[in-house]
Amino acid sequence: MEKRLYKSSTDKMLEGVCGGVAEYFEVDSTLVRIGYAAMIIFAGTGILLYIICAIVMPVRPR
Repeated sequence: MEKRLYKSSTDKMLEGVCGGVAEYFEVDSTLVRIGYAAMIIFAGTGILLYIICAIVMPVRPR
């Protein structure tokens, strides 16, 4: 079976991007959210990356 990246429909705070990334890499979603926060604070790229992912990533089909 092919592994695909989807937005999470169950583990989400805004759009489900962090939850989807966490499911894909099989890690805790809190770690992914901390990583996004660090990118926002230190590099400023986290906001742009999150917006792009929220637009491009599909929702998991039922």
